[in-house]
Amino acid sequence: MPSGLVQIRNTMYQTLLEKGLSRLDIELSADKIDLLLAYHALLVKWNKAYNLTAVRDPELMISRHLIDSLSILPYIDGQRILDVGTGPGLPGIPLAICFPDRELTLLDSNGKKTRFLTQAKIELKLNNITPVQARIESFEAPLFDAITSRAFATLKDMVDGSIHLLKEGGLFYAMKGIYPTDEIAQLDSRVNVLDCFALSVPGEEGERHLVKIQKN
Repeated sequence: MPSGLVQIRNTMYQTLLEKGLSRLDIELSADKIDLLLAYHALLVKWNKAYNLTAVRDPELMISRHLIDSLSILPYIDGQRILDVGTGPGLPGIPLAICFPDRELTLLDSNGKKTRFLTQAKIELKLNNITPVQARIESFEAPLFDAITSRAFATLKDMVDGSIHLLKEGGLFYAMKGIYPTDEIAQLDSRVNVLDCFALSVPGEEGERHLVKIQKN
């Protein structure tokens, strides 16, 4: 592609990202925006060969992946965070870019995706992320302050699979579509649902929610 067209596309992606951030009322430095766009470019490039995400359109990746992941920024607490079923690093890499002083472990069982995460760590110089290829049930590590998930099965599956990795009083942050009434009802006394935030994601029409769950 001619360099002029590449520049036009890059400018378009930056505009889409900045508009989305503005509508979310999130302010990021130019350096962080540049890193997010560099991550987006890597995702677009690797997706052509490795099928990291079903979203093929680079423009849609801005709203459906980056802005969607960034919509939970105001709600996330914890110094050591585990992102389970991270896939190509969602929401883990956007969180790591925005929280450079926090440690994020990005866990996925898929080898192609964890190889991409390792490459992203190198190219973007994200020293605060640790990609791990493992199944959640068999993964062992020092206890985490918080566990995030974006596309993990059910809330019960998330809790059952990863509660052994969360410290007492630690928090689960589960990104969901519609309000997960039935899933919340299936949770047991090991955890307590503290809140469920309705998220308004610019560029996305469907409902989005963030469920905040504490380990008792």
